[in-house]
Amino acid sequence: MRIAFITPDNRDACRQFTDPRPSFSTGAQGLLDGLALLPECEVHVVCCVRQPVALPEKIGQNIFYHAEVVPKWGWIRGAYLRCIHSVHRQVRRIQPDIVHGQGTESYAAISAVFSGFPNVLTIQGNMRLIAKLNNEPMFSYNWLMARLEAFTLPRTDGVVCITHYTRRAVEQLARRTWVLPHAVDASFFDLRPAPPDGPPIVLCVGSIDQRKNQNAFIRALDPLAAQKKFKVVFLGQASDSAYCAEFFQLVGERPWCEHVGFSGRERVKEFFKIATLLALPTREDNCPMVVLEAMAAGVPVLASEVGGVPDLIQSETTGLFCDPQRPDSFREGVARLLEDRELSQRLAIAARAAAQTRFDPRAIAIRHLEIYREVLANHRQ
Repeated sequence: MRIAFITPDNRDACRQFTDPRPSFSTGAQGLLDGLALLPECEVHVVCCVRQPVALPEKIGQNIFYHAEVVPKWGWIRGAYLRCIHSVHRQVRRIQPDIVHGQGTESYAAISAVFSGFPNVLTIQGNMRLIAKLNNEPMFSYNWLMARLEAFTLPRTDGVVCITHYTRRAVEQLARRTWVLPHAVDASFFDLRPAPPDGPPIVLCVGSIDQRKNQNAFIRALDPLAAQKKFKVVFLGQASDSAYCAEFFQLVGERPWCEHVGFSGRERVKEFFKIATLLALPTREDNCPMVVLEAMAAGVPVLASEVGGVPDLIQSETTGLFCDPQRPDSFREGVARLLEDRELSQRLAIAARAAAQTRFDPRAIAIRHLEIYREVLANHRQ
C-alpha cells in the first residue's frame, strides 16, 4: 500500500532550516516509526517549508521524504492555497492509494481533503474546543484554525480520533470515525530512573499558556513548598503574552521553581530519568504525548481529569487524577506521590506495562493499515 503522509516539518515551525534531518510531532513520528516496521507499505512524507531544507530521499527503509518550498504569503495569510497546490502537485507524482493528513491546525488537513485521493485525518488538538475554551478573538490564529477544522472534517473520508473525547467532538461532522491512540517513541521504554542528588523533581511539560494552567499549579503548591523540599521544573515554550509574564513573575519569586524553556525529545528524556513525577494541571487536552511518554518511561503521572486524559490513565492504577477547578487537588496529588514511594512505584510499573500494550508503534501502525483498507473498500463500492 502506498501512503502519502502529510505533516508539518518542525524545522519550519522552529526556523531550524539548517538541521540535516526532518523533525515531526511526537504523534506523527510514533506512527512513522511503526509504519517503518511494515514492509507491505510504502510511505511518502510530504511537507511544506518556508525556506529550503536538507532533503534526504529516505528517512526509513520504506519511508520517503518530500518537501515543497512555499513563500510566506502562501501560508495562513493566503488561506494555505499555495500549500494546498504544492502538496497536491507532489501527491499527484506519488500516486498514493490513500492520503493521511496529520492535524487540523495547519495545511495538512485541508491539503489531504483536496488531494483528489481517498483520505483520512488525524486530529492532534481539537481547535474548535481550544478556541472556545480560550474565548479566542476573531481572526486570531486559533479562531482561524477552528474554522478550518470545521471546514475540513465533513469533507474527509474519516477521522482518526486519538481519544473518545475527540470522537464525541467530531462525530456530528465526520462521515466515520475511529478511536486509536498515538504511538510512543520506542526509545522511551528503554529509559531507567536515575534519581537526582538533590530534592525530588516535579516535572511539568507543555507550552506556557492558560490552557496548560501552570500559574494555578504554582500557587497551589505554595503551602506544600513551605513544608517539604522539592523542585518544580517547567519545560515548554513561552510567548510574550500577559499570562507568560505572570508565569515568569511567579517562577522568579520562588526558588523551588525553574523554567528550562523549549526542550526537544532528547532533552525531555534526560529529565524523565531524574523526575520523581510528571504533573499535568491542564484545563483541556486531547491526547497529551507527555503522559504517554512518562508512562512508557516509568514516571508516575498526576494529570487533570479532563478531555482525553481519562482515556490514557486509570485512576489509582496507572496514575492519579487532579481537578483543574480545584487547585488544592494539585497539592494533594503532588504530596501523595512525593510521600508515598510505594504508591509511586506501583503506579509507574503498571503504567509502563499498560503503555507497552496500548501504545506500541507497530501495533498502532497495523491498526492504521486496517483503517486505510476500510476507507479504500468503501471507495470501491
